[in-house]
Amino acid sequence: MQKKILIVDFGSQTTQLIGRRLRDLNTYCEIVPYNKLPHSLDDIAGIILSGSPFSVYDPKAFRVELSQLRGKLPLLGICYGAQSLVNQAGGKVEPSPSREYGSARLNIVDKNDPLLKNLSSTHTVWMSHGDTITEVPPTFRIIASTDSVTHAAFRIDNEQTWGVQFHPEAYHSEEGTELLKNFAEITGILGEWTAEKYIENTVAELKRTLGNDKVLMALSGGVDSSVAAVLLHKAIGNQLTCIFVDHGLLRYNEAKQVVEDYRGLGLNIIPVDASMVFYNALAGVTDPEQKRKIIGKLFIETFDAEAKKISNVKWLGQGTIYPDVIESLNITGMVIKSHHNVGGLPEKMQLKLVEPLRTLFKDEVRRIGKQLGIPSHLIDRHPFPGPGLGIRILGEITKEKVEILQKADDIYISNLRKDGLYNEVWQAGAILLPIRSVGVMGDERTYEYTLALRAVRSVDAMSADWVHLPYEFLAKVSNEIINKVKGINRVVYDISSKPPATIEWE
Repeated sequence: MQKKILIVDFGSQTTQLIGRRLRDLNTYCEIVPYNKLPHSLDDIAGIILSGSPFSVYDPKAFRVELSQLRGKLPLLGICYGAQSLVNQAGGKVEPSPSREYGSARLNIVDKNDPLLKNLSSTHTVWMSHGDTITEVPPTFRIIASTDSVTHAAFRIDNEQTWGVQFHPEAYHSEEGTELLKNFAEITGILGEWTAEKYIENTVAELKRTLGNDKVLMALSGGVDSSVAAVLLHKAIGNQLTCIFVDHGLLRYNEAKQVVEDYRGLGLNIIPVDASMVFYNALAGVTDPEQKRKIIGKLFIETFDAEAKKISNVKWLGQGTIYPDVIESLNITGMVIKSHHNVGGLPEKMQLKLVEPLRTLFKDEVRRIGKQLGIPSHLIDRHPFPGPGLGIRILGEITKEKVEILQKADDIYISNLRKDGLYNEVWQAGAILLPIRSVGVMGDERTYEYTLALRAVRSVDAMSADWVHLPYEFLAKVSNEIINKVKGINRVVYDISSKPPATIEWE
Protein backbone atom coordinates (compact mmCIF):
# COMPACT_ATOMS: atom_id res chain seq x y z
CA MET A 1 0.00 0.00 0.00
CA GLN A 2 1.37 3.42 -1.02
CA LYS A 3 1.41 5.61 2.09
CA LYS A 4 0.79 9.31 1.53
CA ILE A 5 0.60 12.71 3.17
CA LEU A 6 -2.91 14.10 2.87
CA ILE A 7 -3.12 17.85 2.20
CA VAL A 8 -6.49 19.19 3.31
CA ASP A 9 -7.44 22.13 1.09
CA PHE A 10 -9.30 25.01 2.74
CA GLY A 11 -9.17 27.12 -0.43
CA SER A 12 -5.67 28.62 -0.25
CA GLN A 13 -4.09 29.79 -3.50
CA THR A 14 -0.84 28.08 -2.47
CA THR A 15 -2.20 24.65 -1.54
CA GLN A 16 -0.82 23.22 -4.78
CA LEU A 17 2.64 24.49 -3.85
CA ILE A 18 2.61 22.32 -0.72
CA GLY A 19 2.04 19.32 -2.95
CA ARG A 20 4.77 20.40 -5.35
CA ARG A 21 7.32 20.76 -2.54
CA LEU A 22 6.55 17.30 -1.15
CA ARG A 23 6.57 15.62 -4.57
CA ASP A 24 9.96 17.26 -5.28
CA LEU A 25 11.14 15.52 -2.11
CA ASN A 26 10.01 12.18 -3.62
CA THR A 27 7.26 12.01 -1.02
CA TYR A 28 3.81 10.99 -2.17
CA CYS A 29 0.93 13.29 -1.27
CA GLU A 30 -2.59 14.06 -2.40
CA ILE A 31 -4.75 17.17 -2.09
CA VAL A 32 -8.38 16.73 -1.00
CA PRO A 33 -11.08 19.35 -0.35
CA TYR A 34 -11.83 19.92 3.34
CA ASN A 35 -15.29 18.39 2.89
CA LYS A 36 -14.11 15.19 1.20
CA LEU A 37 -11.86 13.59 3.80
CA PRO A 38 -11.45 9.82 3.45
CA HIS A 39 -13.31 7.58 5.88
CA SER A 40 -10.17 5.56 6.64
CA LEU A 41 -6.70 6.80 7.60
CA ASP A 42 -5.04 3.43 6.90
CA ASP A 43 -2.98 4.63 3.91
CA ILE A 44 -2.24 8.09 5.33
CA ALA A 45 1.12 8.79 6.98
CA GLY A 46 0.46 12.41 7.92
CA ILE A 47 -1.88 15.34 7.33
CA ILE A 48 -1.23 18.98 6.39
CA LEU A 49 -3.96 21.59 6.85
CA SER A 50 -3.67 24.36 4.24
CA GLY A 51 -4.29 28.09 4.49
CA SER A 52 -7.60 29.67 3.55
CA PRO A 53 -9.07 33.00 2.37
CA PHE A 54 -11.41 32.88 5.40
CA SER A 55 -11.04 33.82 9.05
CA VAL A 56 -11.70 31.00 11.53
CA TYR A 57 -14.55 33.14 12.88
CA ASP A 58 -16.18 33.70 9.51
CA PRO A 59 -19.64 32.01 9.41
CA LYS A 60 -18.75 30.76 5.91
CA ALA A 61 -15.35 29.42 6.99
CA PHE A 62 -14.48 25.87 5.93
CA ARG A 63 -14.30 23.64 8.99
CA VAL A 64 -13.05 20.17 9.84
CA GLU A 65 -13.48 18.67 13.31
CA LEU A 66 -9.76 18.47 14.15
CA SER A 67 -10.24 16.51 17.39
CA GLN A 68 -10.93 13.51 15.14
CA LEU A 69 -7.46 13.82 13.59
CA ARG A 70 -5.23 15.05 16.40
CA GLY A 71 -3.00 12.47 18.04
CA LYS A 72 -3.70 9.77 15.46
CA LEU A 73 -0.84 10.65 13.10
CA PRO A 74 1.55 13.56 12.40
CA LEU A 75 -0.39 16.75 11.74
CA LEU A 76 0.82 20.15 10.48
CA GLY A 77 -1.40 23.22 10.28
CA ILE A 78 -0.29 26.04 7.99
CA CYS A 79 -1.65 29.58 8.59
CA TYR A 80 -5.44 29.04 8.70
CA GLY A 81 -4.73 25.39 9.55
CA ALA A 82 -2.67 26.48 12.58
CA GLN A 83 -5.29 29.01 13.65
CA SER A 84 -7.98 26.33 13.39
CA LEU A 85 -6.01 24.08 15.73
CA VAL A 86 -5.80 26.89 18.29
CA ASN A 87 -9.40 28.02 17.88
CA GLN A 88 -10.90 24.54 18.23
CA ALA A 89 -8.77 23.83 21.32
CA GLY A 90 -10.00 26.95 23.14
CA GLY A 91 -7.22 29.41 22.32
CA LYS A 92 -7.65 32.89 20.83
CA VAL A 93 -7.32 34.04 17.25
CA GLU A 94 -7.95 37.74 16.68
CA PRO A 95 -7.73 40.23 13.80
CA SER A 96 -4.22 41.63 13.42
CA PRO A 97 -3.86 45.42 13.89
CA SER A 98 -2.63 45.38 10.27
CA ARG A 99 -2.62 42.57 7.74
CA GLU A 100 0.61 40.59 8.05
CA TYR A 101 1.68 40.05 4.45
CA GLY A 102 5.22 39.64 3.20
CA SER A 103 8.57 38.54 4.56
CA ALA A 104 9.41 38.29 8.26
CA ARG A 105 12.39 37.05 10.26
CA LEU A 106 11.66 33.80 12.06
CA ASN A 107 13.50 33.22 15.33
CA ILE A 108 13.62 29.60 16.45
CA VAL A 109 12.87 29.14 20.15
CA ASP A 110 13.25 25.34 20.37
CA LYS A 111 16.15 24.15 18.21
CA ASN A 112 15.58 20.54 19.30
CA ASP A 113 12.09 20.30 17.87
CA PRO A 114 12.06 17.75 15.00
CA LEU A 115 10.00 20.04 12.73
CA LEU A 116 12.75 22.69 12.93
CA LYS A 117 15.72 20.34 12.64
CA ASN A 118 18.64 21.77 10.59
CA LEU A 119 16.93 25.14 10.15
CA SER A 120 18.93 28.32 10.72
CA SER A 121 18.26 30.04 14.06
CA THR A 122 17.03 33.10 12.19
CA HIS A 123 15.78 33.12 8.61
CA THR A 124 13.14 34.68 6.35
CA VAL A 125 9.61 33.28 6.11
CA TRP A 126 6.53 34.45 4.20
CA MET A 127 3.46 35.67 6.07
CA SER A 128 -0.02 36.11 4.59
CA HIS A 129 -2.84 36.45 7.10
CA GLY A 130 -5.32 38.97 8.47
CA ASP A 131 -5.78 37.19 11.82
CA THR A 132 -3.15 36.15 14.31
CA ILE A 133 -2.96 33.79 17.28
CA THR A 134 -2.97 35.81 20.50
CA GLU A 135 -3.37 33.06 23.10
CA VAL A 136 -2.72 29.31 22.99
CA PRO A 137 -4.04 26.54 25.28
CA PRO A 138 -1.69 25.27 28.04
CA THR A 139 -0.59 22.18 26.06
CA PHE A 140 0.51 24.29 23.08
CA ARG A 141 4.23 25.07 23.27
CA ILE A 142 5.80 27.95 21.28
CA ILE A 143 8.76 26.76 19.16
CA ALA A 144 9.35 29.85 16.94
CA SER A 145 8.42 33.54 16.82
CA THR A 146 8.92 36.67 14.76
CA ASP A 147 9.26 40.26 15.97
CA SER A 148 5.52 40.85 15.51
CA VAL A 149 4.10 37.32 15.81
CA THR A 150 4.78 35.61 19.14
CA HIS A 151 3.05 32.36 18.18
CA ALA A 152 4.65 31.92 14.75
CA ALA A 153 5.07 28.17 15.30
CA PHE A 154 3.93 25.78 18.02
CA ARG A 155 3.75 22.12 18.95
CA ILE A 156 1.11 20.39 21.06
CA ASP A 157 2.62 18.44 23.97
CA ASN A 158 2.44 14.63 23.79
CA GLU A 159 1.28 14.80 20.16
CA GLN A 160 2.97 14.95 16.78
CA THR A 161 0.90 18.05 16.01
CA TRP A 162 2.39 21.35 14.86
CA GLY A 163 1.16 24.69 13.58
CA VAL A 164 2.95 27.49 11.73
CA GLN A 165 1.44 30.88 10.88
CA PHE A 166 3.79 31.41 7.92
CA HIS A 167 3.78 29.65 4.55
CA PRO A 168 6.73 27.22 4.21
CA GLU A 169 5.50 26.28 0.72
CA ALA A 170 6.01 29.85 -0.59
CA TYR A 171 9.19 30.52 -2.57
CA HIS A 172 9.97 33.47 -0.30
CA SER A 173 10.26 31.22 2.77
CA GLU A 174 14.00 30.61 2.63
CA GLU A 175 14.03 27.25 4.43
CA GLY A 176 10.41 26.25 3.92
CA THR A 177 11.28 23.17 1.89
CA GLU A 178 13.56 21.99 4.70
CA LEU A 179 10.68 22.36 7.17
CA LEU A 180 8.37 20.32 4.93
CA LYS A 181 11.16 17.79 4.50
CA ASN A 182 11.36 17.47 8.29
CA PHE A 183 7.61 16.89 8.48
CA ALA A 184 7.82 14.25 5.74
CA GLU A 185 10.63 12.56 7.71
CA ILE A 186 8.43 12.59 10.82
CA THR A 187 5.70 10.77 8.86
CA GLY A 188 8.21 8.09 7.91
CA ILE A 189 7.70 8.24 4.12
CA LEU A 190 10.30 10.82 3.08
CA GLY A 191 11.88 9.88 -0.26
CA GLU A 192 9.84 6.69 -0.70
CA TRP A 193 7.97 7.79 -3.82
CA THR A 194 9.84 7.12 -7.08
CA ALA A 195 8.88 6.62 -10.72
CA GLU A 196 9.67 2.91 -10.46
CA LYS A 197 7.48 2.49 -7.39
CA TYR A 198 4.64 4.48 -8.95
CA ILE A 199 4.67 2.27 -12.04
CA GLU A 200 4.80 -0.91 -9.96
CA ASN A 201 1.91 0.17 -7.71
CA THR A 202 -0.19 1.60 -10.54
CA VAL A 203 0.16 -1.45 -12.78
CA ALA A 204 -0.75 -3.75 -9.87
CA GLU A 205 -3.78 -1.60 -9.03
CA LEU A 206 -4.90 -1.48 -12.68
CA LYS A 207 -4.69 -5.27 -12.90
CA ARG A 208 -6.80 -5.64 -9.74
CA THR A 209 -9.37 -3.05 -10.84
CA LEU A 210 -9.73 -4.00 -14.50
CA GLY A 211 -9.27 -7.76 -14.37
CA ASN A 212 -10.26 -9.15 -17.78
CA ASP A 213 -12.34 -6.08 -18.75
CA LYS A 214 -11.82 -4.28 -22.03
CA VAL A 215 -10.73 -0.63 -22.02
CA LEU A 216 -11.12 1.99 -24.74
CA MET A 217 -8.93 5.06 -24.92
CA ALA A 218 -8.77 8.11 -27.16
CA LEU A 219 -5.18 9.02 -28.05
CA SER A 220 -4.15 12.52 -29.06
CA GLY A 221 -0.41 12.23 -29.53
CA GLY A 222 0.19 14.24 -26.38
CA VAL A 223 2.37 13.26 -23.44
CA ASP A 224 -0.45 12.55 -20.99
CA SER A 225 -2.56 10.22 -23.11
CA SER A 226 0.57 8.45 -24.40
CA VAL A 227 1.89 7.67 -20.91
CA ALA A 228 -1.56 6.66 -19.67
CA ALA A 229 -2.00 4.29 -22.62
CA VAL A 230 1.39 2.63 -22.12
CA LEU A 231 0.67 2.17 -18.40
CA LEU A 232 -2.68 0.56 -19.23
CA HIS A 233 -1.07 -1.60 -21.91
CA LYS A 234 1.56 -2.72 -19.44
CA ALA A 235 -1.22 -3.82 -17.08
CA ILE A 236 -3.77 -5.38 -19.45
CA GLY A 237 -2.11 -5.74 -22.88
CA ASN A 238 -4.49 -6.04 -25.82
CA GLN A 239 -7.54 -5.66 -23.61
CA LEU A 240 -6.83 -1.98 -24.36
CA THR A 241 -7.98 -0.58 -27.70
CA CYS A 242 -6.85 2.93 -28.61
CA ILE A 243 -8.72 5.16 -31.04
CA PHE A 244 -6.90 8.06 -32.65
CA VAL A 245 -9.31 10.66 -34.04
CA ASP A 246 -7.62 13.01 -36.50
CA HIS A 247 -9.76 16.14 -36.32
CA GLY A 248 -7.57 17.89 -38.87
CA LEU A 249 -6.34 20.38 -36.28
CA LEU A 250 -3.04 18.74 -35.42
CA ARG A 251 0.42 20.01 -36.29
CA TYR A 252 2.06 19.46 -39.67
CA ASN A 253 2.27 15.70 -40.50
CA GLU A 254 1.55 14.92 -36.84
CA ALA A 255 -1.32 12.49 -37.46
CA LYS A 256 0.85 10.13 -39.55
CA GLN A 257 3.77 10.34 -37.11
CA VAL A 258 1.58 9.69 -34.07
CA VAL A 259 0.08 6.50 -35.51
CA GLU A 260 3.54 5.19 -36.41
CA ASP A 261 4.83 5.98 -32.90
CA TYR A 262 1.95 4.21 -31.17
CA ARG A 263 2.26 1.11 -33.33
CA GLY A 264 5.96 1.08 -32.50
CA LEU A 265 5.02 0.95 -28.81
CA GLY A 266 2.89 -2.12 -29.45
CA LEU A 267 -0.42 -0.38 -28.84
CA ASN A 268 -3.57 -1.64 -30.52
CA ILE A 269 -4.61 1.54 -32.34
CA ILE A 270 -7.42 2.43 -34.76
CA PRO A 271 -6.84 5.69 -36.71
CA VAL A 272 -9.89 7.69 -37.86
CA ASP A 273 -9.55 10.60 -40.33
CA ALA A 274 -12.49 12.92 -39.55
CA SER A 275 -10.88 16.20 -40.58
CA MET A 276 -13.48 17.25 -43.16
CA VAL A 277 -16.32 16.49 -40.75
CA PHE A 278 -14.75 18.87 -38.23
CA TYR A 279 -14.03 21.59 -40.81
CA ASN A 280 -17.65 21.52 -41.99
CA ALA A 281 -19.02 21.68 -38.43
CA LEU A 282 -16.76 24.65 -37.58
CA ALA A 283 -17.57 26.67 -40.70
CA GLY A 284 -18.60 30.21 -39.76
CA VAL A 285 -17.99 29.74 -36.02
CA THR A 286 -15.83 32.43 -34.37
CA ASP A 287 -16.63 32.25 -30.63
CA PRO A 288 -13.82 30.34 -28.85
CA GLU A 289 -16.05 28.61 -26.31
CA GLN A 290 -18.43 27.51 -29.07
CA LYS A 291 -15.47 26.16 -31.05
CA ARG A 292 -14.31 24.17 -28.03
CA LYS A 293 -17.80 22.74 -27.52
CA ILE A 294 -18.19 21.78 -31.19
CA ILE A 295 -14.76 20.13 -31.29
CA GLY A 296 -15.37 18.34 -27.98
CA LYS A 297 -18.87 17.17 -28.93
CA LEU A 298 -17.84 16.02 -32.40
CA PHE A 299 -14.77 14.29 -31.02
CA ILE A 300 -16.96 12.30 -28.62
CA GLU A 301 -19.47 11.47 -31.35
CA THR A 302 -16.69 10.28 -33.69
CA PHE A 303 -15.07 8.30 -30.91
CA ASP A 304 -18.43 6.85 -29.85
CA ALA A 305 -19.26 5.75 -33.39
CA GLU A 306 -15.96 3.88 -33.60
CA ALA A 307 -16.33 2.50 -30.08
CA LYS A 308 -19.68 0.89 -30.94
CA LYS A 309 -17.84 -1.40 -33.33
CA ILE A 310 -16.04 -2.97 -30.36
CA SER A 311 -18.09 -5.21 -28.09
CA ASN A 312 -18.10 -5.69 -24.32
CA VAL A 313 -16.09 -2.59 -23.42
CA LYS A 314 -16.54 -1.50 -19.79
CA TRP A 315 -13.94 1.24 -19.23
CA LEU A 316 -12.76 4.47 -20.81
CA GLY A 317 -9.12 5.39 -20.26
CA GLN A 318 -8.16 9.08 -19.98
CA GLY A 319 -4.92 11.00 -19.56
CA THR A 320 -6.27 13.33 -16.87
CA ILE A 321 -3.47 14.84 -14.75
CA TYR A 322 -3.45 16.64 -11.40
CA PRO A 323 -3.61 20.28 -12.60
CA ASP A 324 -6.78 19.34 -14.56
CA VAL A 325 -8.31 17.98 -11.36
CA ILE A 326 -7.16 20.83 -9.12
CA GLU A 327 -8.31 23.61 -11.45
CA SER A 328 -11.70 21.94 -11.79
CA LEU A 329 -12.28 21.54 -8.04
CA ASN A 330 -15.02 23.83 -6.78
CA ILE A 331 -13.69 24.43 -3.24
CA THR A 332 -14.33 28.14 -2.85
CA GLY A 333 -17.28 28.24 -5.22
CA MET A 334 -15.15 29.34 -8.18
CA VAL A 335 -13.87 27.09 -10.98
CA ILE A 336 -10.72 28.42 -12.66
CA LYS A 337 -11.28 26.58 -15.93
CA SER A 338 -13.25 23.55 -17.03
CA HIS A 339 -11.12 20.78 -18.52
CA HIS A 340 -12.22 18.30 -21.16
CA ASN A 341 -10.89 15.35 -19.15
CA VAL A 342 -12.82 16.14 -15.99
CA GLY A 343 -16.03 17.51 -17.42
CA GLY A 344 -17.97 14.26 -17.35
CA LEU A 345 -18.79 11.52 -19.80
CA PRO A 346 -21.90 11.27 -21.98
CA GLU A 347 -24.31 8.95 -20.21
CA LYS A 348 -25.08 7.06 -23.42
CA MET A 349 -21.52 5.65 -23.47
CA GLN A 350 -22.11 3.97 -20.09
CA LEU A 351 -18.40 3.44 -19.45
CA LYS A 352 -16.51 3.71 -16.20
CA LEU A 353 -13.43 5.96 -16.10
CA VAL A 354 -9.88 4.80 -15.48
CA GLU A 355 -7.34 7.62 -15.10
CA PRO A 356 -3.89 6.25 -14.15
CA LEU A 357 -2.24 9.72 -14.13
CA ARG A 358 -4.90 11.56 -12.16
CA THR A 359 -2.58 12.33 -9.24
CA LEU A 360 0.50 13.37 -11.25
CA PHE A 361 1.86 16.76 -12.26
CA LYS A 362 3.13 17.20 -15.82
CA ASP A 363 6.82 16.86 -15.01
CA GLU A 364 6.05 13.67 -13.06
CA VAL A 365 4.18 12.27 -16.07
CA ARG A 366 7.31 12.79 -18.16
CA ARG A 367 9.43 11.06 -15.52
CA ILE A 368 7.07 8.08 -15.53
CA GLY A 369 7.07 8.00 -19.34
CA LYS A 370 10.85 7.89 -19.53
CA GLN A 371 10.94 5.08 -16.98
CA LEU A 372 8.44 3.18 -19.16
CA GLY A 373 10.81 3.50 -22.13
CA ILE A 374 8.62 5.78 -24.25
CA PRO A 375 10.73 7.58 -26.92
CA SER A 376 11.95 11.02 -25.88
CA HIS A 377 10.37 12.77 -28.88
CA LEU A 378 6.97 11.74 -27.46
CA ILE A 379 7.79 12.37 -23.80
CA ASP A 380 9.59 15.69 -24.19
CA ARG A 381 7.15 17.20 -26.66
CA HIS A 382 5.45 20.38 -25.58
CA PRO A 383 1.88 20.30 -24.23
CA PHE A 384 -0.71 20.68 -26.97
CA PRO A 385 -4.37 21.62 -26.40
CA GLY A 386 -7.11 19.05 -26.98
CA PRO A 387 -8.90 21.27 -29.55
CA GLY A 388 -5.53 21.62 -31.30
CA LEU A 389 -5.07 24.42 -33.78
CA GLY A 390 -8.78 25.12 -33.46
CA ILE A 391 -8.00 27.45 -30.57
CA ARG A 392 -4.83 28.76 -32.19
CA ILE A 393 -6.76 30.06 -35.17
CA LEU A 394 -8.61 33.09 -33.84
CA GLY A 395 -11.89 33.61 -35.63
CA GLU A 396 -13.36 31.24 -38.19
CA ILE A 397 -11.56 27.97 -38.94
CA THR A 398 -11.07 26.92 -42.54
CA LYS A 399 -8.98 24.21 -44.19
CA GLU A 400 -6.91 26.96 -45.84
CA LYS A 401 -6.16 28.64 -42.50
CA VAL A 402 -5.24 25.31 -40.92
CA GLU A 403 -2.74 24.62 -43.70
CA ILE A 404 -1.24 28.12 -43.35
CA LEU A 405 -0.84 27.72 -39.59
CA GLN A 406 0.54 24.17 -39.85
CA LYS A 407 3.30 25.32 -42.19
CA ALA A 408 4.19 28.37 -40.09
CA ASP A 409 4.10 26.42 -36.83
CA ASP A 410 6.32 23.72 -38.33
CA ILE A 411 8.95 26.31 -39.27
CA TYR A 412 8.84 27.73 -35.73
CA ILE A 413 9.06 24.38 -33.92
CA SER A 414 11.69 23.00 -36.32
CA ASN A 415 13.92 26.01 -35.71
CA LEU A 416 13.52 25.69 -31.95
CA ARG A 417 14.78 22.11 -32.25
CA LYS A 418 17.55 23.02 -34.71
CA ASP A 419 18.88 25.81 -32.47
CA GLY A 420 18.75 23.72 -29.28
CA LEU A 421 15.98 25.86 -27.77
CA TYR A 422 13.10 23.36 -27.83
CA ASN A 423 13.90 21.73 -24.48
CA GLU A 424 14.48 25.13 -22.85
CA VAL A 425 10.85 26.01 -23.59
CA TRP A 426 7.95 24.38 -21.74
CA GLN A 427 5.37 25.12 -24.44
CA ALA A 428 5.58 26.88 -27.78
CA GLY A 429 3.24 27.39 -30.67
CA ALA A 430 2.03 29.77 -33.33
CA ILE A 431 -1.33 31.57 -33.35
CA LEU A 432 -2.99 32.77 -36.54
CA LEU A 433 -4.71 36.10 -35.89
CA PRO A 434 -7.85 37.34 -37.68
CA ILE A 435 -5.94 40.49 -38.61
CA ARG A 436 -4.78 41.33 -42.09
CA SER A 437 -2.21 44.02 -42.66
CA VAL A 438 -0.55 45.64 -45.65
CA GLY A 439 2.87 44.42 -46.65
CA VAL A 440 5.27 44.62 -49.58
CA MET A 441 6.91 41.57 -51.15
CA GLY A 442 9.08 42.43 -54.12
CA ASP A 443 7.24 45.21 -55.86
CA GLU A 444 3.82 43.84 -54.96
CA ARG A 445 1.43 45.00 -52.26
CA THR A 446 0.18 42.20 -49.99
CA TYR A 447 -2.74 42.10 -47.59
CA GLU A 448 -2.26 38.98 -45.49
CA TYR A 449 -2.56 37.49 -42.01
CA THR A 450 -0.56 38.27 -38.86
CA LEU A 451 1.04 35.38 -36.97
CA ALA A 452 1.85 35.47 -33.24
CA LEU A 453 4.57 33.28 -31.76
CA ARG A 454 4.21 32.06 -28.16
CA ALA A 455 6.83 30.43 -25.90
CA VAL A 456 6.55 30.00 -22.13
CA ARG A 457 8.37 28.43 -19.22
CA SER A 458 6.36 26.60 -16.58
CA VAL A 459 6.45 23.57 -14.30
CA ASP A 460 2.84 22.45 -14.13
CA ALA A 461 0.80 25.02 -16.12
CA MET A 462 -0.52 26.66 -12.95
CA SER A 463 1.60 29.70 -13.83
CA ALA A 464 3.92 30.53 -16.73
CA ASP A 465 6.36 33.20 -17.86
CA TRP A 466 7.25 34.14 -21.42
CA VAL A 467 10.63 33.01 -22.69
CA HIS A 468 13.22 35.58 -23.75
CA LEU A 469 14.09 33.96 -27.08
CA PRO A 470 17.12 35.55 -28.79
CA TYR A 471 16.30 38.41 -31.15
CA GLU A 472 18.41 36.76 -33.84
CA PHE A 473 16.34 33.60 -33.58
CA LEU A 474 13.04 35.47 -33.77
CA ALA A 475 14.27 37.44 -36.77
CA LYS A 476 15.32 34.27 -38.57
CA VAL A 477 12.00 32.52 -37.89
CA SER A 478 10.00 35.58 -38.90
CA ASN A 479 11.84 35.90 -42.21
CA GLU A 480 11.49 32.21 -42.99
CA ILE A 481 7.76 32.15 -42.25
CA ILE A 482 7.03 35.28 -44.30
CA ASN A 483 9.14 34.05 -47.22
CA LYS A 484 7.85 30.48 -47.28
CA VAL A 485 4.24 30.61 -46.06
CA LYS A 486 1.87 32.29 -48.46
CA GLY A 487 -0.85 34.08 -46.51
CA ILE A 488 1.35 35.58 -43.74
CA ASN A 489 3.22 38.87 -44.08
CA ARG A 490 3.71 39.88 -40.43
CA VAL A 491 5.02 38.01 -37.35
CA VAL A 492 4.79 39.20 -33.71
CA TYR A 493 5.98 37.72 -30.40
CA ASP A 494 3.75 37.34 -27.32
CA ILE A 495 5.42 38.61 -24.10
CA SER A 496 2.50 38.00 -21.70
CA SER A 497 2.78 35.88 -18.55
CA LYS A 498 0.20 33.67 -16.79
CA PRO A 499 -1.39 35.24 -14.84
CA PRO A 500 -2.82 37.62 -15.97
CA ALA A 501 -2.86 36.08 -19.46
CA THR A 502 -3.37 32.36 -20.15
CA ILE A 503 -0.94 30.20 -22.09
CA GLU A 504 -3.34 29.67 -24.99
CA TRP A 505 -5.07 32.66 -26.58
CA GLU A 506 -8.51 31.02 -26.57
